Amino acid sequence: MLTVADLMTGDVFTLRATDTLKTARSMMSLARIRHIPIVGKDMEFLGLLTHRDILAATLSQFAEVDKRTRDEIDAGIPVLEVMRHDVTIVPPGMMLRDAADILLNHKYGCLPVVEDGILRGIITEADFLKLTIRLMEALEGDLADL
Repeated sequence: MLTVADLMTGDVFTLRATDTLKTARSMMSLARIRHIPIVGKDMEFLGLLTHRDILAATLSQFAEVDKRTRDEIDAGIPVLEVMRHDVTIVPPGMMLRDAADILLNHKYGCLPVVEDGILRGIITEADFLKLTIRLMEALEGDLADL
């Protein structure tokens, strides 16, 4: 049976709680990601920052400002003030089906993978879509062989 460790992304972009929203916004844009785990100096998992969190923290309050002003405002807001602390985490050894159920039933976009308090990776909806495509391609190949 497949586990979370078989599908998760292990090399994850992370930030520290003292990093700013400007840094987070830049990282999300450059890396084309929507979730950033927040970690301590020894990779201990502290929380999660999502693209939606950033939008709620800045756009809703400052919708009438230009990019330069928004960047100045974002540079003064530490991630700690916006990140989520109440995050569902999963261990690397969890069955993949169980993680998929959590994502689907709670409508989460990702699950940080944490073991002994240390961030080991992240598993996202996109990871499951990639798996689905690979499984469909394999099934199509098997059907073509009949």
